[in-house]
Amino acid sequence: MQLSTASWPEVEAYLARSKGIVIPIGSHEQHGPNGLIGTDAICPETIALEAAAEGGFLVGPTFSVGQAQHHLAFPGSITLRPSTMIAAMQDWIASLTRHGFTRIYFLNGHGGNSATIQAAFSEAYAAWSLRGEPAPFALAAANWWELPGVSGVIRRIFPVGDGSHATASEVSVTYYRYPEAVKRVEMTPKIAPSGSFRDAADYRRRFPDGRIGSDPSQASVEAGAEIVAAAKRALTAEVVKFFEAAPAAS
Repeated sequence: MQLSTASWPEVEAYLARSKGIVIPIGSHEQHGPNGLIGTDAICPETIALEAAAEGGFLVGPTFSVGQAQHHLAFPGSITLRPSTMIAAMQDWIASLTRHGFTRIYFLNGHGGNSATIQAAFSEAYAAWSLRGEPAPFALAAANWWELPGVSGVIRRIFPVGDGSHATASEVSVTYYRYPEAVKRVEMTPKIAPSGSFRDAADYRRRFPDGRIGSDPSQASVEAGAEIVAAAKRALTAEVVKFFEAAPAAS
């Protein structure tokens, strides 16, 4: 069930049986010469929607622009400042809890969001802690590629060259979702160098085609289907466990 395509009576009926919702959260940033700009939003959204279709839980709209200023030297990348992202997440959380959601699970598709997501969680809990009251909601976040069993599937499919940005695995997931968007591009070097960077300009200088440690020319629709299948199974199990363990509304 998708919040965006549900009516308010349907959401009200859902809340009578469950207080949980999954929010895909990602980024719009370059993903090398054959990766889609929306990769980090498309991956968690795809996995969440497929898991929800089987698990019967509610998926909210994708929080699709995140903390990605280090990609701004590449055209098409869009970013929020960390403070902006934290503020926006507060409004999303407050809106959902206002209607009775007490279990909000953010499925993340961009490693660069992780610190900001945790800061947003701390901000959401702060008012309750300062008042000496328990928060009437629980928040959780997970990176989709770190869900139980997913990394093993990725390593089996891509034993060499998956990398750390513009990975073969994430590009495969987007190709599975949008097979009409598959792009065949020769990579030079075949596996990109690895390393660190300071800011957007330094990133572009060190990694001129956007990849870090990866060979996404390996990506395929078939690999994406296998990765999504593993991820949606794991997500369903994690969501069920979290929804059952979280506190009830006060």
